Amino acid sequence: MAKYRKKPVVIEAVQWDGANVDEVLGLCITVGSVRRTSVDHQLAIDTREGTMTASRGDWIIKGVKGELYPCKPDIFAATYDPA
Repeated sequence: MAKYRKKPVVIEAVQWDGANVDEVLGLCITVGSVRRTSVDHQLAIDTREGTMTASRGDWIIKGVKGELYPCKPDIFAATYDPA
């Protein structure tokens, strides 16, 4: 089986701290794609795979096509380096 390396891509991301809504909204293409949930310090993010929840400490990533999605801190640290 052949092996492949992921292409290096620079992304924009914000770490959700439970209060920095304006910073997270700065990533959004449409205002409706991110909203607070009824659970304290959580965000609902409309992704191409459906609605996903971001908890405090999660990273909100803007992908190469402008899509948003949450990422757990340990996965983010293992996958991304500062550009």
